Formats: sequence, structure tokens, C-alpha cells
Amino acid sequence: MSELAPTLGQIALLLVALAVAVPLLGRALAAIYTSEKHLGVEKVTYRLLRVDPDADQHWRSYAMSVLGFSLVSVLALFAFGRLQQHLPLSLGVAPLPADGAWNTAVSFVTNTNWQWYSGEVAIGHLMQASGLTVQNFASAAVGMAVAAAFARSLARSRNGGRVGNFWVDLVRTTLRVLLPIALVAAVLLVAAGAVQNLLEPQTVTGLTGTAQHLTGGPVASQEAIKELGTNGGGFYNVNSAHPFENPTPLTNLLEIFLILVIPFAMAWAFGLIVRDRRQGIAVMSVMAMLLGISIALVTWAETAGPGTAPALAGGAMEGKEVRFGTAASALFGAATTGTSTGAVNAMHDSFTAPGGGVLLVNMMLGEIAPGGVGSGLYGMLMLAVVTVFLAGLMVGRTPEYLGKKIGQKEIWLVALYVLTTPVLVLVGSAVSLTAADGLAGLQESGPHGLTEAVYAVTSASNNNGSAFGGLTSGTPFWNTLLGLCMLLGRFLPIVFVLALAGRFAVQQQLPASAGTLPTRGPLFVGMLTAVALVVVGLTYVPLLALGPIAESLS
Repeated sequence: MSELAPTLGQIALLLVALAVAVPLLGRALAAIYTSEKHLGVEKVTYRLLRVDPDADQHWRSYAMSVLGFSLVSVLALFAFGRLQQHLPLSLGVAPLPADGAWNTAVSFVTNTNWQWYSGEVAIGHLMQASGLTVQNFASAAVGMAVAAAFARSLARSRNGGRVGNFWVDLVRTTLRVLLPIALVAAVLLVAAGAVQNLLEPQTVTGLTGTAQHLTGGPVASQEAIKELGTNGGGFYNVNSAHPFENPTPLTNLLEIFLILVIPFAMAWAFGLIVRDRRQGIAVMSVMAMLLGISIALVTWAETAGPGTAPALAGGAMEGKEVRFGTAASALFGAATTGTSTGAVNAMHDSFTAPGGGVLLVNMMLGEIAPGGVGSGLYGMLMLAVVTVFLAGLMVGRTPEYLGKKIGQKEIWLVALYVLTTPVLVLVGSAVSLTAADGLAGLQESGPHGLTEAVYAVTSASNNNGSAFGGLTSGTPFWNTLLGLCMLLGRFLPIVFVLALAGRFAVQQQLPASAGTLPTRGPLFVGMLTAVALVVVGLTYVPLLALGPIAESLS
């Protein structure tokens, strides 16, 4: 109880902060994605990009803009990695190997931020700030833009499949949302003790007379956007467990707040965009319920579950920072895997078997509790369409969601979306566990070793980026495999989402009838929660049984 008491206070403070911030930010987001007015700095940006900000793009054009922008971003970041030794502020670091540069470029452009390297020794200051941090903004903005396009499609009626302007959504999200909040967060982190400089490594002598090399850099600025944009990654190898990134329990709470605020606010904004606030609240309720269950289970597993020693060390303290403790580490772990944030403040490989299993399930859910910025909302809405479709089958009528009919072509697109990530996870896991190069990267054997491999592939395919910790992933095999999982796991679902948005935007919005399933009450919230859990259960139970479940029973 002494371990949980301060964490319960932190959770209460977090809930209050989110209760205040989410409606305010949600209203701002809805206004940003529906307004026709452009700021002066935005007009200058559009002229430089040579785009017409008043053009309404067809979904195919919108998707091509997303893919084209992301391709250019991958190529630019790949060049950064291969040429960084020739750049200013490189600190003398060597160029990344081709497979490592490919993996890093894909990782940061897809909002995954998986890291096979130690950031403080492999990446120079310029690449950190102008390469990785820039992509933290850009990849987050892309996800939010796609979610906004999907929400607009449900609010529109017979407009020829047009879903908005990607370049406007990208620029507005970056300039009006991500930059201002990240700036404030970075200042708060610096004030609390996080590092922010452009110095070369400093050598200091400790009390024992031993020389230590301390690496500084633009840490706080990267930390702020990595959490706010549910990116993940870290300036240092130990990520948010490093005191230069996350100095105190207060900054730990701030980082959790940054991780959660935009995904929940996007759900609130959705309700306002479709002109029915209760629709957004229903979606947000499912997100909050799943996250709450996750936090409770991980906290139990790490403080009193199998393999812990609460009487001796306050729970399973291996791999955790003393300044945070088990409960606060469990809270951070649930938040980071419930979203698409690869940040960690503890070693997930050292979590108990059931605790690590819950973190794995969070990602297998599709990261919808509350998910990544943008991707969490459109992922939950795709499951909402599945829920409505199943309900329609039960009563024998054509299903519809928010006045849009769900026919054969619509459900095909939803099915492709739902199946994409499980196929990547299952096939990727099979390849990694049968190839000699894949097995060579495992630190452990048996169920725990299987979980190491499955966790890595699941993290990459779901664009999460956190790692179990025992896997040696900086090899050509793992860099290539995980890079492909990240690339396909990000852009195939986005194409399916935009294609469905185009079909919804073409349709006329029908009024609700007596046979329409209400999608804003407790019944729908319960059904949507059940669908999310059943989809995961039917798909991944064999993997979970061979990994964390078997380890728990042993």
C-alpha cells in the first residue's frame, strides 16, 4: 500500500489534468480541421509547397499525398544517417550502416521510433534535431491528418469522395497544435532538470575519482515531441529512464500526460466534427475503459503478481528506476503500449510474465486504448464499423454508422484493415523464430525468448517502437524484417482508412430510423469493447499461450 499510495495520487492528478485539457484541446482540434481560414504563416508555407490550400482532395489524391510526403521523408532521413559524419555537430560519429539507416528512416517516418542503436553514441546532434525530431512532428501530423479526413467523411454527404486537403491538415496540425504544446512541454522539462544544449560530451570526475563521459544535446526538445506525438524512441539508450530525459516523478507524470492528451482529445474532436458530441464520448469511453483495465492489471502484476517480492523490494523492482518505483513504471508502461509510443521508463523485459503479457496485448489490440495520435481514433472507428456490421447481421438489416450504409465494398475495406496487422505479426513472428539469424538475436530461450521475438514484431507492425529489451536487433536480418513490418503496418492501414473515407463521403447521410443501432450509449460502448477484445483473443491466443501465459504458469 505504501508503494501504491503516491501512484494513486499521481493517477488522480493525471485524471484531473486530462479532464480539463481534453475538452479544450478537442474543441480546438475540431475547429482546426473544419475551418476555412488560413493563418499568414500557413499561407507562406502553402506558397513554398506550391499547393492550393482551398482545393478539396479526392481520397486517392489525399492518399497519394500522404505516401509521397512519407517517401521523401524516408529518403531524406536515410541520407542523414548515411552522411551524418560529414554534417556539422556530428560529434565525430560514424555513418549508420545501410540496413541500420533504412530501419531508422522507416522507423521515425512511420511514427514507430524503434531504435536498434544507442542514441547517445550513434547519432550526432544535427541528425537528432533536424532529422529525428522533425520526423517526430511530421509523422504525428500525418496520423492526425488521416483521422481528421476520416471524421470529415462521416460528416459529409454526396461530395464526390473528397475528404479534405492533406497539406492543409499537415501544416495546421504542426503549426497550431504540435509546435506550441511541445514548446511549452520542453520548457517545463528543462525547468525540471532535463538537458538541452549543443555541447560535446563532457568529462567529469566522480567522488570515487573515476572519470565519466556525460553526453548532452537537444534532449528536452526531442523528449517533448516524442511523447506528445506518441512517437517514442529516446535521446539515450535507456530512453525515459535516463535522468537527463526524465529527471523526477513529476516529469514522469508530465510525460504520461503528453502521451495521452491528444489521442483522447481526437476522440472529443470527432464528436464535434460529426456534430454529435456523444459519439465522441462513446468512443473515448471505450478507450478509457481499456486503458483503465490495462493499468490495473499491469500494476497488480508488478506489485503483487507471480514472481514479485513485495515484502522485500516493494514489488518487481528489477529493471525499474528507484525514483519511479513499480507502480509508476507500470502506469508508464500501460500508457506507452496503449498508445503507439515507444518510450519506456523501465525495462519491459524485466516485467513479470503477466505484466509483460498485458503490455503485449495492449499493442495487439491495435493500440486503441487510446492509441496513437490519429491512428488510435481511426483504429477505434474501424472497429466501430465492425460492431455496427455485426449488430446489423443479428437483426437482419443493412448496417449503417452515422447515417452511412455499410455494404460489401465497405466491409471488405474494414476486413483488410483489421487483418493487415495480425498477418504481419504472425508471419513476421514465424519468420523470426524459424530463421537462424532471427534466433541468434534472442537473449533467452523457451517462452520468454519467444515473447522477445513476438514483442519486437508486434511493436514494429503496430508502429509502437518499444522493445522487450533482451533482443539483439541491430543486425541486417532484424533491421530489414522490422523495417518491412513498420512500413506495411503504417501505410497499408492508412490506404484502407482513406479508401473507406472516400466511400463514406460519396454517400448521402441518412437519418436514423427505428432499426438503427444507437452508437452513443452504454450498449454500444459495451459491444465495441467486446469486439475489440474478441478480435485480439481469436487472433493471438495461441501466441500468448506459448509465450507469457506459459511463462506465468511455469
